[in-house]
Amino acid sequence: MMFPNYQRVNTPEAHAWFEQFWGQPLDATPGYTVTEILKKALAPASDPHKVWGMYVEGENPAMSDPDLNHARAALAALEHLVVQDIFMTETAWLADVILPASAWPEKTGTVTNTDRTVQMGRRALSAPGQARQDLWIIQQIAQRMGLNWRYPGPESGVAAVYEEMRQAMHGVIAGVSWQRLERDSAVTYPCLSEDDPGHPIVFIDHFPTPDGKLRLVPADIIPAAEKPDDEYPFVLITGRQLEHWHTGSMTRRTEVLDAIEPQPTASLNGADLQRLGVQPGQALTVASRRGQITLTARRDDATPPGAVFIPFAYTEAAANLLTNAALDPFGKIPEFKYCAVKVKGAESVPVTAPWVGQESQGRARQSTGH
Repeated sequence: MMFPNYQRVNTPEAHAWFEQFWGQPLDATPGYTVTEILKKALAPASDPHKVWGMYVEGENPAMSDPDLNHARAALAALEHLVVQDIFMTETAWLADVILPASAWPEKTGTVTNTDRTVQMGRRALSAPGQARQDLWIIQQIAQRMGLNWRYPGPESGVAAVYEEMRQAMHGVIAGVSWQRLERDSAVTYPCLSEDDPGHPIVFIDHFPTPDGKLRLVPADIIPAAEKPDDEYPFVLITGRQLEHWHTGSMTRRTEVLDAIEPQPTASLNGADLQRLGVQPGQALTVASRRGQITLTARRDDATPPGAVFIPFAYTEAAANLLTNAALDPFGKIPEFKYCAVKVKGAESVPVTAPWVGQESQGRARQSTGH
């Protein structure tokens, strides 16, 4: 739904600019979000917008999407699924084709932080086995589909690709050239010329509106699609842990991090645990209208009464089996952070994922330089 620099595809000025920039007609219809794409994968064959295939690079929707029973059924229903990744993720196990990608220290390129600092990353290791640089894989697919994607230069033409991005985002990073990043390693945008030092603050004197002023619009709270009731009296909050990033596909293969947080836990206020008759360290089951999981109880009095916090990095107790796929009507973001659940004690704790500490451990050691 966006061109580079968050310019909407259905904005006439932006659409015309990018058609001229890339020299070809472009679709002006906004695309689907990830959650909407998976719904379209389960659409009937008669639906003209049915999704028949997906190409997933470095993502793990079979763990990260809400209502995983629905999401996994959608991925399995695809006529063709391609996954480009460095490990056999839960999504990769569903794929028809797996493309062996490169890890962070095995490639050269830029990364931009949330504070808009563009940083240069330099390759420190060679990729193992048949792994290839992501950019090389993408260009090979494009060429075999009849597209002339041939970026010159070393590292699969990464500098040429960056230069194209710099031109496409000329309104914010025109002054952040590849040569400058090679010299300075990092520059914060907006930065519009080579002698511009970059700006940690985006809007100083005016806003990009017709009158230069900020428009403040009052907004009402939109109620959650699913509220607690007598049957499901708790609110589920999902998120990340310090030790495990996102779906855990990398960090749970790191022995030190997994030794610190080896098993899935559900954090509840001490008063709620006492009322449930569950001691910290005991097993409990958390269930929603979409599924249920069994985890180890953890006391955390910073968790509000009536709430349960579960990290979503654990495949053996995937929190997103419980979450609601209902979308925010404006941002199109699923209600990951709010759904109704019930909690009760259980007899046994979950079994650790079988691949943790075993599968692809050699790859993990090589990628981290151990």
